[in-house]
Amino acid sequence: QVQVVESGGGLVQAGGSLRLSCAASGRTFDSYCMGWFRQAPGKEREFVAAIISGGSTSYTDSVKGRFTISRDNAKNTVYLQMNSLKPEDTAVYYCAAAPRRPIRLDTATWWDYWGQGTQVTVSS
Repeated sequence: QVQVVESGGGLVQAGGSLRLSCAASGRTFDSYCMGWFRQAPGKEREFVAAIISGGSTSYTDSVKGRFTISRDNAKNTVYLQMNSLKPEDTAVYYCAAAPRRPIRLDTATWWDYWGQGTQVTVSS
């Protein structure tokens, strides 16, 4: 069983930055695919970004050029650097983990482990 715990959310003005962190348990973290999803009130959970074990990354179009996902295998941690934040980025952000690359990175049901989420609020 893998546990993931998010941190780093908060309130920020539009145009500002935040860095989310996700700490994962387990001795094989470096082989895991890690991802970030978000869910705004009244909306479905949506894919934000993912990083596979080899370091390749994937982003949803709305965050390309603004968000960067990275991982530090020595610390069992994945990060989401969010710049140029917009009010529409407001959501609960969830970290996800999978021991093998999900068939569909952008589909929540293919991911195995989830954190409790961290709130990100961007004011206009």
